[in-house]
Amino acid sequence: MGTGGGPLVVVLHGGPGAHHDYLLPQYDLLAQRRALFYYDQRGGGRSPVPRDMPVGWREHLADLDAIREQLALERLTLCGYSWGGLLAVLYLLEHPRHVERLALVSPASITAADRRAFEAEFARRMRAPEIVDAREELRASDLAARDPAAYRRRMFELSVAGYFRDPRQAANLTPFRVTARTQQAVWDSLDDDDLRPRVAALPMKPPSLILHGTYDPIPISGSRTLAQLLGADMVELEVGHCPHVEATNDFVRALDRFLPAA
Repeated sequence: MGTGGGPLVVVLHGGPGAHHDYLLPQYDLLAQRRALFYYDQRGGGRSPVPRDMPVGWREHLADLDAIREQLALERLTLCGYSWGGLLAVLYLLEHPRHVERLALVSPASITAADRRAFEAEFARRMRAPEIVDAREELRASDLAARDPAAYRRRMFELSVAGYFRDPRQAANLTPFRVTARTQQAVWDSLDDDDLRPRVAALPMKPPSLILHGTYDPIPISGSRTLAQLLGADMVELEVGHCPHVEATNDFVRALDRFLPAA
């Protein structure tokens, strides 16, 4: 799926196992001076696969490189969000000559230790009394019977509240679903890899930007380290994991300055 016109940017959604819709409508604001190419990654959204088909990180890289070939591009500009940011780094490590420019937004960590730290922090936030009480109140209400769509929407908001600096902002995130099998398969395929030595050893590093929220449950220290290793510009916003929702104008301004434009 594409939108806009001008230099092409391939947008990599998070998850793993999610779909690109939850980046909208905010990411489309970047399409005024460039073309954005979205796709649902293998095993998620509108790209379902049989249960016996592999969906590890190497398969995701192969899919991305196949897309590059179909687009007839020698080099890609990648904009990766969350897991999509880690996918972009993996693509750079495996196909360095095919990366023109790299924008990483709230990227998943390049170390297993930081990924475990994220899981612990997100779980802690989801145990916050205000979130627990809101879920109990919702379950005890008659909203499920009275307005099933509104009930599902509110349940979604409470399921992602821990990603936000202000949990009320979850109401502004486009709902999405994650295919659990795909998510687990990708993380399992990464094992306990620490990618820092490989990033440091890259002989040529493309122009890069990392945008990360200071209230993100993903440790910002990991992005700071990655920025140093890549020689990347680092933008820190006082938000959680969804800067496109929590600070839309600042998000657009930072990415618009960095990404190629017509």
